[in-house]
Amino acid sequence: MEATGPNAEQIEYWNKQAGPKWVANNATMDALIGPLGLAALERAAPRAGERVLDVGCGVGQTTLQLAERVGPTGSVLGIDISTPMLELAREKARAAGRSNVRFENADAQTHAFPPASFDLLFSRFGVMFFADPDAAFANLAKAVRPGGRVTFVCWQPVAANPWVREPMAALMKHVPPQAPPPANAPGPFAFADPARVRGILERAGFAKPAAESQTGELVLGRNVDEATAFAMEMGPVGAAVAQAPESVRKAVAGSIREVLAAHQSAKGVALGSAVWIVTGTR
Repeated sequence: MEATGPNAEQIEYWNKQAGPKWVANNATMDALIGPLGLAALERAAPRAGERVLDVGCGVGQTTLQLAERVGPTGSVLGIDISTPMLELAREKARAAGRSNVRFENADAQTHAFPPASFDLLFSRFGVMFFADPDAAFANLAKAVRPGGRVTFVCWQPVAANPWVREPMAALMKHVPPQAPPPANAPGPFAFADPARVRGILERAGFAKPAAESQTGELVLGRNVDEATAFAMEMGPVGAAVAQAPESVRKAVAGSIREVLAAHQSAKGVALGSAVWIVTGTR
């Protein structure tokens, strides 16, 4: 899709930078955040025959999981702004033989969905990137039938997520401090404040919005080498060092390696994580 409209910057980013990286590392990413998506999916409790909208579906892991639960009498539409990620999602759906799934390259903030056409609105880390979350959820709410549900999982603040906080602290030893993004700017942690999220949902027309805390660990790799490579490639550190000189990249990688070595265990390099599982009713 063309990088136009209110989310043009995100469209550009997810098609030219983040999307191709995610596709290249899709097995690692699915393993990393898959359990968090499943926790939200269990909370959503999709039922046989339901129609589900999967927002920010990426490479399709959650879309296929939803499709399995709604069965052949139900259907799932996965939407995303990233063409490379959707291409892989379609390949996965064909390989799985899922005929009750389709994907669309669309911006959820502006796309014209058929009114009241879904029983469940779902997302795994796909709703924090809107330029105008109020407009986006108002648009999405129109697509959900009265009595329908919304469930999504989003990150709690960086301070509650050592898996990203500790590598970022190691990065700061080697790069100049950068000005923080504007409050509530689109990004992975834009929905960290549950009060803000509840307000967005209420204004969109969702009743009884709630944010349930879930904490645990993320395994960044089987060993320190894998975990360091992951931290350097994906997420905030990867973005910060993408254009850095090789000498700086090596220094950052060394410091991150030292940090992550302290978290090596029998199950791999595991650091704490914290998310909100958000729910509401149309």
